Amino acid sequence: MPIHRRVTRRLGLQALLAAAVTVPLSSAAIPASSASPVWVSPARSDPSPSAKGRRAPRLHVMTFNLRFASTTEPNSWRDRRPVMRELLHRAHPQIIGTQEGLYQQLRDIDYDLGPDYAWIGTGREGGSRDESTAIFYDTRRLAPVEHYTFWLSDTPEVIRSNTWGAAFPRIVTWIRFRDLADDGREFYVLNTHFDHASQYARERSASLMIQRIAQLDHSLPVVVTGDFNVAAHENPVYDTLTGSGLVDAWDAAARRSALYGTFHGYKGLTPNGERIDWILTSPWVTTHRASVNTFSVNGQFPSDHLPVEASLSLE
Repeated sequence: MPIHRRVTRRLGLQALLAAAVTVPLSSAAIPASSASPVWVSPARSDPSPSAKGRRAPRLHVMTFNLRFASTTEPNSWRDRRPVMRELLHRAHPQIIGTQEGLYQQLRDIDYDLGPDYAWIGTGREGGSRDESTAIFYDTRRLAPVEHYTFWLSDTPEVIRSNTWGAAFPRIVTWIRFRDLADDGREFYVLNTHFDHASQYARERSASLMIQRIAQLDHSLPVVVTGDFNVAAHENPVYDTLTGSGLVDAWDAAARRSALYGTFHGYKGLTPNGERIDWILTSPWVTTHRASVNTFSVNGQFPSDHLPVEASLSLE
């Protein structure tokens, strides 16, 4: 199947269920460890030779619940898309862990980000019509080495599995990246969206995430992005994740922006409100700055959530 510029390549289910499979990304290939149909867009630029061998610049990470694309007014995707585009162009993160994105919506964002970005993700129902936890990345800085998607259930490798009473199947997408600006240093990014209805499902999801992180290469840093649907510091889900050794980048940051509740529902900002969207890291990762991005245009927000950003050094 040819790979087209700015068009995500969706792999067939049969191929991805094979025991060994690779997914072409530009001229390279990465193992497609996921047991689900995965949307992989091609890497479209090569790193500058001058970027190699230098001390790595800080890594700019964003977590962003996009609010699924809808034609319902107000706040339709048609109205929100240009604001989303402007926010992302202004922020220019190297990694964007997204939640709720639908396939065509993700393709829109991919197009709007331009040729230097690519993305990997799959739908939580195993198809192209449902929400995903896609990860976008700047191909000038990062190259994916492998990726995997698993379901938050007692049967994580079973597509659409939901055994904990969640309102919907929920997933985690992870990618092991190579940092092209840091002599090929590798690290993991895990991105997720916990259930909004079931506390039991959220608690089980947190425990499973910790188990799966423990199975990764312990020598590599980990960055976790997500909408966890509970407030930081106020729920056992948060305690489980941070109790495992993960560090809340917001708390660890040397500098922070003003805090606003990260879910606003288009009803206005809440100073010092609940922070349900988090960036977590390995304990040796340095967070230089964390911020809640309140960008809007003429009262139009790009989503019903505010993106959370962090500037990191992985040493």
